[in-house]
Amino acid sequence: MLLYAVIGTAAAVIVMLLIKIYLMKRSVKEISSAFADRLQTDTNTLISVTSHDKDILRLTDGINKQLKVLRAKHLRYTQGDRELKTAITNISHDLRTPLTTICGYLDVMKHMEKPSKIGEYLDIMDERAELMKQLTEELFRYSVILSGENAGEPEEVFVNQLLAESISGYYAVLTERAITPQIDITEQRIVRRLNKTALSRIFSNLLSNAVKYSDGDLSITMSDSGEITFANSARALSSVEAERLFDRFYTVETARNSTGLGLSIARTLVEQMGGSISAEYKDGMLYITLNFPE
Repeated sequence: MLLYAVIGTAAAVIVMLLIKIYLMKRSVKEISSAFADRLQTDTNTLISVTSHDKDILRLTDGINKQLKVLRAKHLRYTQGDRELKTAITNISHDLRTPLTTICGYLDVMKHMEKPSKIGEYLDIMDERAELMKQLTEELFRYSVILSGENAGEPEEVFVNQLLAESISGYYAVLTERAITPQIDITEQRIVRRLNKTALSRIFSNLLSNAVKYSDGDLSITMSDSGEITFANSARALSSVEAERLFDRFYTVETARNSTGLGLSIARTLVEQMGGSISAEYKDGMLYITLNFPE
């Protein structure tokens, strides 16, 4: 009797194991089929299985987490690819326009009978060539920033002083646009451990942005907490355009002859140094706020 009992128990265990193996194989097939489907279709639906086995559920959960990561990377790739195509179109236009002008005036000069006009044409060609130089230089700098080369070591930076120096360095450009900035920089010494060259570039890009979009005014404030705000009226902008100012290669019609990289470079540098930067459009005013935590 004991032998029969042992045999019966063993048989029952074997049957249970066979059932478990069958259920696990079915679950694996479900996971495999669903995984292949998720890779082929653009969907956020997660993989689900009929099994209640803890290990199978743990495996499914792990695959779903990796699918979320993969989908996020795919989305970033798709958006980047779209941005790149748009950028190529915009940059090609920006570079082709001055090139066409230069070639056109060269052709005119070859057939002209009035040498006195040559100087005027050369000035126009020189202006267009300088524009092309600026565009290509901006692209080069952006590629260097993204690659992380020449990042430089952080150091103690007296932010108040560097901001004041940057504004002074841009005074001629601001004056040319008839912009007299209203400056309110705290007397409290604001010191942060940052890359001084990168911070100077950020200030320069923000000032350049103000020159592009300002209707003739500019306010620069720095609070006791170290928060810096650049504000100017910009009726040519909209709230939607303001939100996209930090996008790579984005330009608005009032700022042609621009790669659209200035604010994108500023944001990249700010984030590399652990700071934050944001833009807000309200009542016809564009506010760009910059902050570096202590």
